[in-house]
Amino acid sequence: MATRPPTAITLAQAVRDGQLKAADLCRQALDHAEALGSERSGFTRLLRRRAMLRAEAIDKLVEAGLDPGPLAGVPFGAADLFDVSGEITTAGSGTRHGAPFASRDATAIRLLEAAGAVLIGTQNMDEFGYGFVTMNAHFGTTRNPHDPTRVAGGAAGGSAVAVATQVVPFSLAFDTNGSLRVPAALCGVIGLKPTYGALPRGGCFPFVESLDVVGALARDLDDLALVYAILRDGASEREAGREPIRFGRLMSWFDDNIAEEMRAPLHAFWNRLGRITFELEHSEIARAAASVIIAAEGGSLHRPGIEQDPMAFEAPVRGRMLAGMLLPSEDYLRAQRFRAWIQERLRRQFELCDVLFTPAAPGYAPTIADPVMLFGGEPIPARSHLGIYTQPISLMGLPALVLPLAGDFPMPLGIQLISAAGNEPVLFRAARELIDQGLCAVPGLPAR
Repeated sequence: MATRPPTAITLAQAVRDGQLKAADLCRQALDHAEALGSERSGFTRLLRRRAMLRAEAIDKLVEAGLDPGPLAGVPFGAADLFDVSGEITTAGSGTRHGAPFASRDATAIRLLEAAGAVLIGTQNMDEFGYGFVTMNAHFGTTRNPHDPTRVAGGAAGGSAVAVATQVVPFSLAFDTNGSLRVPAALCGVIGLKPTYGALPRGGCFPFVESLDVVGALARDLDDLALVYAILRDGASEREAGREPIRFGRLMSWFDDNIAEEMRAPLHAFWNRLGRITFELEHSEIARAAASVIIAAEGGSLHRPGIEQDPMAFEAPVRGRMLAGMLLPSEDYLRAQRFRAWIQERLRRQFELCDVLFTPAAPGYAPTIADPVMLFGGEPIPARSHLGIYTQPISLMGLPALVLPLAGDFPMPLGIQLISAAGNEPVLFRAARELIDQGLCAVPGLPAR
C-alpha cells in the first residue's frame, strides 16, 4: 500500500510557516493531473493560469507576514456544475457548450479560496448529475483508481478519483441521490453529504431543487471537517457531546441485495459495534419516491432543451428525462407527501441511537465493460441503481458520511453513517471513533 500523503491541514501549515511554496504545491498538482490524463485524474479542465496566479499571490502574502487562511496554498478541484468565473459550467453535458460564461465563482469556491485554497480545475460527472457511474459520452469515462477496468461511481466520480489518486487532498462535490457517497465508497475516500440546506448552493447548476446539496470528499477526516466548517461560513454548530455514541444498523431494505464481498466484512463490523437494529418500514417506497421526485424535477428543468434537441442528450439521460416529463403531477405530490411522513418515522429512531449505518454501495465497483449489479438476483444497470442505499437517505434530507471499511480487500467497501438533521458534529465524532478503533480507514492507493 502507498504511504499516505500529507493532509491539507499539514500542507497549509507548512505554507504559512514558509516551509513550502503554494506555487510549488499548485504546480505539482497540475502536473500530476496532466500526467495521469483525464480518465485517471478525474479532471476534465485544468485552470493552470488562474491557479498559478492565485498560488503566487498566497506566497506573497506569506512573505509579507500575513496569514492567507487555514487552507493556505492547498490545491482542490470542483465538480463541473460549480460556476468558475470566465468558464462555461457544463454540468457534464455537451448541450452546455454554447452556454454563457460564468460571471463569478460559485459561493462554495469563493469561501474555500477566501480560506487560502487554490482551485486547479473542474472534474468529470454524469451528465447533469443523472447517474451513478461517471461514464460520460461527452467528456469520457472516469476510471476507478484501484482498478481502471472498473467504474468510479457517480455522479461526482471525477471528484472522488482526484482525491483517491492524490492529485488534490479534497474536492468540492454535490449530492442529489448519492452522487458523492457512491464514488466515495467505490474509490475508498471519505465523503460528506450534509443536511439539506446546510451549505450554500449559489452558483451551482441545479438538478433537483428539493434534494440537491453541496458536499465534499477528502482522504483525511480532519481535512473534511475543516472544509465543512469553512463552507458553513461561521454558522453556529451544535456540540457533538461527550457521551458514548449509540450506533444502530438499518435493516430490511438496507440488508437486501448486498454483494457477497460486502456481507462478511459488514457482519464483522457490526459485531464490533453492538446489536441494536432498526427496521425502517417502506424504505423501498422511499427510494421510489426519491426517483419520482428526481425524474419530475429533472424533466421539468430540462424540458426546453429536450423539446428543442432531444438527441443532444445522452441516451440514458434523455430517456429518464422524458419519463419524468410524462409523470402525472399527482405522482410527484404523493412522493412529497410520503417524504414528510417517512422523515418523521426516521426522526424517532434518533431518540434511541445517535448514528445509524448502512452499506454505502452494495459491493465492489462494477466493471466498465459490463456495468451491472445484482438486484433481486437479476442483473440490472448500475448507472441507475448503485444508489439503492443512498437514495432513501437523500429523500429525508439527512446528513451522511461515507467511510471505507478497514481490511485487506481487492477493492474498497464503504459504510454510510447517518445522523439526525443538523447533527454533522456527531457524524465526525463517530467517524473518528471508528477510525481509532481500526474499523474504518482510508487505504493508500495500490501501486499499479
